[in-house]
Amino acid sequence: MLAILIVTPWISSQYTTVILTNALLYVVLCLGLNVVVGYAGLLDLGYAAFFAVGAYTVGILTQQFGVNFWAAIPFALMAAALAGVIIGGPTLRLRSDYLAIVTLGFGEIVRFTARNLEITGGASGLSHIPEPSLFGWHIDSSIDFYYVFVVLAVLAYIASQRLFDSRLGRAWLYVRHDEDAAEAMGINRVATKLAAYVTGAIFGAIGGIFFSVNLGAISPESFSFQQSVLILLAVVLGGMGKIPGVILGAFIVVLGPELLRDFGTLRLLIFAVLLLLIMLFRPSGIWPEKRS
Repeated sequence: MLAILIVTPWISSQYTTVILTNALLYVVLCLGLNVVVGYAGLLDLGYAAFFAVGAYTVGILTQQFGVNFWAAIPFALMAAALAGVIIGGPTLRLRSDYLAIVTLGFGEIVRFTARNLEITGGASGLSHIPEPSLFGWHIDSSIDFYYVFVVLAVLAYIASQRLFDSRLGRAWLYVRHDEDAAEAMGINRVATKLAAYVTGAIFGAIGGIFFSVNLGAISPESFSFQQSVLILLAVVLGGMGKIPGVILGAFIVVLGPELLRDFGTLRLLIFAVLLLLIMLFRPSGIWPEKRS
């Protein structure tokens, strides 16, 4: 698969490369949300907020303050982690529907804040975000950013797998299945869920960081509730908790509407019907987690 990803830009059109770049971005975001939803069992409807925090932090530091892109990345990650702690600390004691409502509100608060602050460019957002360079390599073409997102997707996959196999990953699994039993075994359920939330926030921020420099411009509408829903849809569609399933779900959500483009205005309706059929016949996802 990695070999196919490497050669694809040289045997396909620029349009295909841009679409695949977007799909790889969704892979990073979906693997991050999978930590929150699939591993720890926390329903998050405002995940695009962390996506926005990473994008805006880098955009503001590089475009308005002239900070080097690579030097701005740690600040964006710290901002996302701080946002995760601020929202997660007081709310992760909630469960199920209540948690979903709070995270939905948090996502909308971040978006409306970005729309109304002068430093974020208001409703127009930020533009002319400088493109990064690395050891003399100026990352500016669609192929350059494609390979950057290939690297990010591979690193996100490795990190997700390592987290799943870790002691913390097992604690997330226990909390997801039964919080009370996990707490009786000595697991601090709030701290464990907060660790999942902050980890997911960092994944989302990484996606936002490179999303902003890829487009060169961002606006509040890029981080709407619809984005959170699409990311969650990919995780549920592929199979919560199963890394290959989540990756497959990310590609389906991005590539599905493009493959149906010949149907014109009906493409989204057809895509929605196909998704509905998949969930009816595969309620646990296309590639569900094995039950022991």
